[in-house]
Amino acid sequence: MTIAEQLDFLRKGTAEIIRLEELRTKLEQSAKTGKPLRVKLGVDPTAPDIHLGHTVVIRRLRAFQELGHTVIFLIGDFTGMIGDPSGKSATRPQLTREEINANAETYKHQIFKLLDPEKTVVDFNSRWMSKLGSDGFIRLASHVTVKQILERDDFAKRLDDERPIALHELLYPLTQAYDSVALEADVELGGTDQKFNLLMGRSLQREYGQESQVAVITPLLEGTDGVQKMSKSLGNAIGIDEPPQEIFGKIMSISDDLMWRYYELLTDLKVSEIEAFRQQTAAGKNPRDIKADLARRMVADFHSPQAAKTAQEEFDRIFQRKEMPSKLSSWTVPFGQYKLVDLLVTASLSSGLGLVESKREARRSIEQGAVRVNGERCTKPDLLIDLGDESKRVQLQVGKRQFLEVLGAKRN
Repeated sequence: MTIAEQLDFLRKGTAEIIRLEELRTKLEQSAKTGKPLRVKLGVDPTAPDIHLGHTVVIRRLRAFQELGHTVIFLIGDFTGMIGDPSGKSATRPQLTREEINANAETYKHQIFKLLDPEKTVVDFNSRWMSKLGSDGFIRLASHVTVKQILERDDFAKRLDDERPIALHELLYPLTQAYDSVALEADVELGGTDQKFNLLMGRSLQREYGQESQVAVITPLLEGTDGVQKMSKSLGNAIGIDEPPQEIFGKIMSISDDLMWRYYELLTDLKVSEIEAFRQQTAAGKNPRDIKADLARRMVADFHSPQAAKTAQEEFDRIFQRKEMPSKLSSWTVPFGQYKLVDLLVTASLSSGLGLVESKREARRSIEQGAVRVNGERCTKPDLLIDLGDESKRVQLQVGKRQFLEVLGAKRN
């Protein structure tokens, strides 16, 4: 690629690059000298289950890797003990060393679904931070003013609202910035919530006589609800380690409008290719078919093309042909007759599948038509289900994607 083509390639899926001309200069210098850029992405091992929202920035890291640059996936095991205060209204709990080590191993397993393990440097910032010592930390702190730290939006808001800020939290941006000094980073990547920390790295590198890194900032991806940013705690996340059928189904559940943002941020398609899809829908093509293409791409990225094909076949079986899944989880209950509402609660809670959480919820789901018995919608909570011998079994469906087969069995 020419330098201009490289810039276009790297700029796709970003919210901001500070500064673009500096990145151009660094790419030109790299091409001239043959020395690859050192590109850093730092993560704290606080939530090790990577979801699609995390992969937005990891894909930008892979883009640099594909251009031949050195990518550094930095696990903040030292900063993890502080806890990133970004966007938080209260002090985060500090992780133990055991929690950090376990989470870090999970990260390393997951990132190589996108990054080339042979070309990825995995590092830990405790390697230099633990050696810094108290006197070194004091010298480090002398390079930044309290005013600079308190310019962070979340700190300013907490002060205005008279919510406490622990002193160790003020050290987090400084510590992350020093990572860039220790690694002599040419480029650092992060989401929009990390902008302050990335700019702090630029500033601190100048203090240490280094050339400032370029900050490549990516947008935060909305979750399946299309409103709030993707988060496991909000229940709107799609984890990259989830089963293929789950990933496929969740992608198919997003809105048609959100689909285009996912195409932009989660695929390697060119802008022109995505625009061609848009034109197809404008010309009358069913958006569902294009969304299925997106779902296949996501499953193939994190599992395999064959898994993507199988996931679509299963999805079509359930949602287009209204058939039961090819494989059903099974659970047994003692022989007898059960009211549907009681059977749903018993089977759900004892199997651990969580179809419903209470009898009240089960009754409401049935009355609202969200429950099917052997493929037929049922709105009668007191319908009697006969499981009186080993030949009797019933297939339950709650909502669109929750299924369970229940069989009768002798009491132990």
